[in-house]
Amino acid sequence: MSATATTAGDLPARPHGRNYARRYWMFALPAAIVVFVVILFPWLFTIVMSLFSWQVTGKADFVGLANFNQLFHDPRFGWAVVRTLYFTVMAVAFPMVLGIWAAVCFSTKFRLRGVARTIFILPMMATPVAIGLVWTMMFHPQLGVLNYLLHLVGLPPFAWVYSVNTVIPTLVMVETWQWTPMVMLIVLGGIAGLPVDPYEAAIIDGASTWQMFRFITVPMVWPFIVFAGVMRVIDALKTFDTIFVITGGGPGTASETINMLLYQTAFGYYNLGYGSAIVLVFFALILLVSMALLALRRVQP
Repeated sequence: MSATATTAGDLPARPHGRNYARRYWMFALPAAIVVFVVILFPWLFTIVMSLFSWQVTGKADFVGLANFNQLFHDPRFGWAVVRTLYFTVMAVAFPMVLGIWAAVCFSTKFRLRGVARTIFILPMMATPVAIGLVWTMMFHPQLGVLNYLLHLVGLPPFAWVYSVNTVIPTLVMVETWQWTPMVMLIVLGGIAGLPVDPYEAAIIDGASTWQMFRFITVPMVWPFIVFAGVMRVIDALKTFDTIFVITGGGPGTASETINMLLYQTAFGYYNLGYGSAIVLVFFALILLVSMALLALRRVQP
């Protein structure tokens, strides 16, 4: 019985030199063009525009860093940053707490668990614009169903998004309703892969449900919790469509976040240069917050 073996000399020679480089770029060049056109060029163009005073109907004049200097001395931008951070903190905290709690609940077996889980994730599947329109009708002071329900239980009508003091908490309620299912799915995926041995040992030692959650579940699914938190922070920081549909930044400027100010500056006042400066500062803010949150993965609770 004879066997044939492939030796190194029988293998086709690997192309070298210019021919290999040309063949390599034939495959890499289309992807590089797409990346440049879709990602790099818009950012480079935005950086260039931020250095100009550019109205859509006028001539672009080079002003250097004047847009950034004006931005950091603009009280409207300062309040927009404060509102954005205020909205983000609450729009992350509530979905995280409720999402982790829901993940723990859905990790236990009970009747109709699949149906309940499906119903729970339905808000995440709807588009933000559709959600904004539905909640706008529900928030109506005279015709809204929410104030009607308050009337049924003998409570006075609530201002919801029509008051300066309640508009952002009300918007946070909408965000919590929509994005708690996403946190639940991410954390539930981590819980589903946990071994049962630590829990059995904890039960034998007499640990309570809270102790098992605090000292077993949370440390083992911590990377999933951090990932869900990062996703929520990024999404909350750049929330635009829901706020635009429900309040448009009002009443007054009470719900004007950085995204809303950017939209008004670039597409309301047609000041593209100043709007580009807002984009770059906003991107730097998101990048810094995301890097700080990713550093939490190294910290065990």
